[in-house]
Amino acid sequence: MKNLVVKDNALIEASYKLSLVEQRLILMAIVEMRKPLDYQNKPREIVISASDYARHFDTHINTAYQALQDATKDLMARQFTFIDIVDGKKIKKTSRWVSEIGYGVNEAVVTMKFAPAIMPLISELERRFTSYSLDRIASLNSAYAVRLYELLIQWRSTGLTPLIKLDDLRQKLGVEKNEYPRMTDFKKRVLDLGIEQINEHTDITAKYKQIKKGREIVGFEFSFKEKSKPIDSTSKAVERDPNTADMFTQLTDKQLARIVHSKKFINDYNGLVSAQNPANQSSGAWVAHMVEWLKKDPSNFAKRLMQEYLDDEQAQRF
Repeated sequence: MKNLVVKDNALIEASYKLSLVEQRLILMAIVEMRKPLDYQNKPREIVISASDYARHFDTHINTAYQALQDATKDLMARQFTFIDIVDGKKIKKTSRWVSEIGYGVNEAVVTMKFAPAIMPLISELERRFTSYSLDRIASLNSAYAVRLYELLIQWRSTGLTPLIKLDDLRQKLGVEKNEYPRMTDFKKRVLDLGIEQINEHTDITAKYKQIKKGREIVGFEFSFKEKSKPIDSTSKAVERDPNTADMFTQLTDKQLARIVHSKKFINDYNGLVSAQNPANQSSGAWVAHMVEWLKKDPSNFAKRLMQEYLDDEQAQRF
């Protein structure tokens, strides 16, 4: 899967408000940050061009110029709030998205660095994380739709979210207290709009159910399913072994992380990564790099049954 966006679920579930362009810029930066040749588990300067933005999101280049200039004016001040777990205790933290950002007028590029608090949430992903292709949300033109898509697909294994309380949902979607206070407006302008765009433009179809306590709506549950892929009548069906890597898509992200951090997996495939590659610098970098590689080209990882790696002892962190 190319242009892979990978986030710790703490970031998926975080509360923040970003414009559509700001969200797109952050997602492009995450993709750039995670490219194997450049990958480092520390803040570094990321360069995003207006031409790349226009290509990814199918906009006119002049629109991209203005959009990126406008985004750089406000993104420095944007913050997000998330739950961090330290020594088994939940701590509510707030951080900026970026530590610095600028726009090169002559080159039409944005240069930026992520804030230090962001790095573990897009790189040290041994725990719970969610990934999807940037192309999946490229046609969404509502900031609410992008956030709603992310909140849903972290439950891809079940296709059903737990109850999300109304106040929590508003915060996660970036709906401020004075925006759409009437439920009819909130559903029409936020939820219905988001669901409509997700169903039309992404790889899933979704719906929601409102949960009431008495006559009051207290929250929502969402269900979704992946769209059927068109069948290519010119290709022959390939019989797959359910125990090997080509069936890894049935595994959760947590299981994939366990597989690539097992002693046997590291022993089998450590030679695929050079000693100079940043993936060899820490356990977090190794897991993120190898999970992405496994998803992109599972045929490279067929030495053993997947279950053997799942059952194997975990390697020591490095």
